[in-house]
Amino acid sequence: MAQELLFTQPVFHGKIWGGRKLHDEFGYDIPDGPVGECWAISAHPNGDCLVGGGSYDGRYLSDLWQNERQLFGDAEGDRFPLLIKILDAKENLSVQVHPDDAYAAEHENGSLGKRECWYVLHAEPGAQIIVGQKAKNREEFAQMVEEGRWDDLLYQVPIKAGDFFMINPGTIHAIKAGTVILETQQSSDVTYRVYDYDRVQPDGTKRDLHIPQTLDVVDFSLVPPASGAVATPQIDGVTELGKCPNFEVVRVRVTSDAPVTLRQDHPFMCVSVSAGEGGSVKTPAGEWKLVKGSHFVAPAQSGDLTFTGTMELICSWVPAE
Repeated sequence: MAQELLFTQPVFHGKIWGGRKLHDEFGYDIPDGPVGECWAISAHPNGDCLVGGGSYDGRYLSDLWQNERQLFGDAEGDRFPLLIKILDAKENLSVQVHPDDAYAAEHENGSLGKRECWYVLHAEPGAQIIVGQKAKNREEFAQMVEEGRWDDLLYQVPIKAGDFFMINPGTIHAIKAGTVILETQQSSDVTYRVYDYDRVQPDGTKRDLHIPQTLDVVDFSLVPPASGAVATPQIDGVTELGKCPNFEVVRVRVTSDAPVTLRQDHPFMCVSVSAGEGGSVKTPAGEWKLVKGSHFVAPAQSGDLTFTGTMELICSWVPAE
């Protein structure tokens, strides 16, 4: 019997750099004030999503991972491995870096590391992001940070909607003001801040920086990207955006005269409607309406997904070993 889709209810996080686009553009019912993050598909303790509707209504995704592992093809692991977010950067995010699995496991209470990728949903004219740094080694990096030589240290890349960036552990990076992105990442909440523009929070304090950890994890061998332009071709509505050891990500574009069927032969697939007027998804288990901002997990044995309507979707899964 085909397994039904698992629609998740997002969890929202207020951030000093956030705005209101998650309400204005996606229609989410968000808290008052600056809201920066929509944790759209997550089983992380800091934002565990409930399933809405169907046989598993009202259960947390983490609960299903622990107790209904057949939904995920009996995949191994002590935690759901992916986390899908939408980020609304009204202001600059801090300049930061993430550790790899080995460093996080040792220094962050057994956490996963954090490899992530960004698909740009919206960028104001002239918007840029920071991806990469120019120091050759730990000593030079530490000196440039100490002297506040940020313009000399950081690589800035112009961006536009539709760009894609893979952010590997050890990459100095920052999303900047006027940007909305969909982020696919490992299920981790470990961030080391390098620079936060000397901002003051509402309570008058500054957010913590993590310079010693940063110096430990920066990868000085990484080559910054010149742009985020996607060069891979679109085939039958599907474009491969990125592939790494932790996830594969594709973009699906559906038009009213060109439905798209996406093969679902993975232990599970995460699907987010990132743009468009919406439509529907049909599987052997049923048919569901989709709107911009819908998110679901297609379990193992859900059957292939047939999308109709006018919309763009970002889909991801864990690659086969």
